[in-house]
Amino acid sequence: MCGRHAKSDLSRRHLMMGAGALLAAGALPARPARADDDKKAPNAIPPSEAFERLKQGNARYLAGESKERDYAADRAARAQGQAPIAAVIACSDSRVPPEIIFGQGPGDLFIVRDAGNVVTNYGIASTEFAVKMLGTPLILVLGHSGCGAVLAALQASTGRQKLPGHLPDLVKLIEPAVITAHGRHPGDLLAVSIEENVRLGMKRLTQLSAIIGSAVSAGKVAIKGGVYDIATGKVSMV
Repeated sequence: MCGRHAKSDLSRRHLMMGAGALLAAGALPARPARADDDKKAPNAIPPSEAFERLKQGNARYLAGESKERDYAADRAARAQGQAPIAAVIACSDSRVPPEIIFGQGPGDLFIVRDAGNVVTNYGIASTEFAVKMLGTPLILVLGHSGCGAVLAALQASTGRQKLPGHLPDLVKLIEPAVITAHGRHPGDLLAVSIEENVRLGMKRLTQLSAIIGSAVSAGKVAIKGGVYDIATGKVSMV
């Protein structure tokens, strides 16, 4: 009897602790606390200003005038929270470093990456976190020249390549962009497919996320798309 009562008390205690944890989580603020919560957040800027900062950063990168940075500076302050000015959905390609391309430092960009910069459910959830919890005003879907994932989707669509493992799941998300590109009868099918894949990602963000769609409709968030040229370093908007 004593053993059963002890187990019952322990179960009730765990239940109470779990309920308390849920209540505490519900009481959390809409976004993680920052060291400067009593001031205006660093990313509390219009989407147009955030976009201009990225454009200026890429211009500096192109001109070889990237700012020298002490990456250790403000490290302790960054541990208190983050306020990125943009969420960048980029390809996993090792030659595409968003912070360097756009001349930004630690804490400036919230980056979501997978091969082919496809917008998956997980990517959408990550971007929703940036918008809802961090107040990020800009989303940029970033493709790049010669993208291998888009090329794989292009080859799969013509039956010239059978892909192993989970790769067919990846290219399936890119295939609608390839089909659209085919319809344009371009001279460079890969380049146009890369552009259409960026546009497809931009559409998916608002079509599949009420959080992002509402923020865009309210003018709090803007969605942009671009293609990074690996050879030149230039980002061209689509």
